[in-house]
Amino acid sequence: MATLSIDLRGKKALVTGGSRGIGAAVAIRLAEAGADVAINYLRNKKPAEETAAAVRAKGVQALLVKGNVADADAMDPMFAAIEESFGTLNILVSNAASGVIKPAMELTPKHWNWTMDINAAALLPLVQHASKLMGDRGGHVIAVSSLGAVRAIPNYAAVGASKAALESLVRHIAVELAPRHIRVNAVSAGVVDTDALKHFPNREQMLAESAKRTPAGRLVEPSDVANAVLWLVSPFASMVVGQTIVVDGGYSVVA
Repeated sequence: MATLSIDLRGKKALVTGGSRGIGAAVAIRLAEAGADVAINYLRNKKPAEETAAAVRAKGVQALLVKGNVADADAMDPMFAAIEESFGTLNILVSNAASGVIKPAMELTPKHWNWTMDINAAALLPLVQHASKLMGDRGGHVIAVSSLGAVRAIPNYAAVGASKAALESLVRHIAVELAPRHIRVNAVSAGVVDTDALKHFPNREQMLAESAKRTPAGRLVEPSDVANAVLWLVSPFASMVVGQTIVVDGGYSVVA
């Protein structure tokens, strides 16, 4: 019996926010399948270098690209560096995220705009740049979302709204780019214990309650999200277009 496998040898990928947490797990998983990976980071170079070392340990190339994806003008040098080093791009994983964790009544316009810019608005110029490098060969775009897009979570109003906008944009871009054989989808992660969760005042309570009510019996790990991304960029998901794949161990289906 033939062994089914996902072979990304020769493919070039960009993972935004790829230095830690889910982004790092995605970068390493793509590298394990054979892809060369550009790792975007904003401030802290050390964890980005550590992720790059883990990628290179898989026998592929790693490229560090610094840039704020919330600033569309910052993308020009990022993609110029990718084109110079890789020549092309096959996979874009839009993972970089931030946002203000406050009750809705305490949000200022600055809080709102910052959160929307990095979590939702960044996807459009990222795809516009990436699709040019993909050309007529096709490719894959995966945006990382969260359950706050469809569920009300305490202190998550701005981030949740930005993720809902992200998922809507995924659907619209997917329809537009599907004729060019660029498949656009999203992965929505359940509660994952990453650095981002440290900003929640009720972090410990969230982790305990989530673990308790998740039918699969454990919290989602970054590797679980990375596995979903790997499947979406594989031939096995060739007819999955404009969808949001939920990776939460069944959390969101429990009343």
